[in-house]
Amino acid sequence: MPAIPAWPPQSTPRLFIEDRLSDGAFIRLEGGQAHYLLNVLRVKPGSPVKLCDNQTGEWLAEVADTAKRDLSLRVTALLRPRETVPDLWLLAAPVKKARLDMVVEKACELGVALYQPVITRRTIVERMKMDRLHAQIVEAAEQCGRTALPEIAEAVKLTQLLKTWPAERTLYFADEEGGVPLAEVAKPGPAALLVGPEGGFDADERAAIKALPQAVGVSLGPRILRAETAAIAGLSIWMAVAGDWAA
Repeated sequence: MPAIPAWPPQSTPRLFIEDRLSDGAFIRLEGGQAHYLLNVLRVKPGSPVKLCDNQTGEWLAEVADTAKRDLSLRVTALLRPRETVPDLWLLAAPVKKARLDMVVEKACELGVALYQPVITRRTIVERMKMDRLHAQIVEAAEQCGRTALPEIAEAVKLTQLLKTWPAERTLYFADEEGGVPLAEVAKPGPAALLVGPEGGFDADERAAIKALPQAVGVSLGPRILRAETAAIAGLSIWMAVAGDWAA
């Protein structure tokens, strides 16, 4: 007897939408998402689509009807509730476009709760298109199966960040002059990883960071890492030791 194919198929498209989802709800899609489904995937009435709302979780829907430029979907079942996200922030000095895109994408895949650009004295890139970064995060979440989107905060100067630092959150900062191996000090709980720009923090910035009671200078290994590599490596270490990889 032939096996019954899995439903929905693994190839079912996933989309994040703004509407809050519920069983039986009808969702109308227009613009880029409608174009993708209608003209790229060529969905028809009855075709399955997975929808996520960043609030309740991932839902199965089916195409109810199609038009030339829009379509409607009927929500049929909750597939997964919204995931529990480790309370980890990435605070990173922005780098050039292609490498920044990679940092944001990988931060989403690795499970951060928030990405915060930090402007330091040696930061070269200070202007970022936040809508483009948000689109990068949404695309990464759709492709890697996340049901929660990391928050993106507006860029902030390092001095202001330190002035308003929350008392309950540990600040692990990648200290290129040496620190305790992150794997030895990473612990569960509210945390953030601070990564500087190419060239690192200057002496005054490093002193200001170290003066913060919640700050812990950490090493990410014996080799010199580029800024984007340091961010990805640091997130991976924390997740493996203190995050949901260790569960």
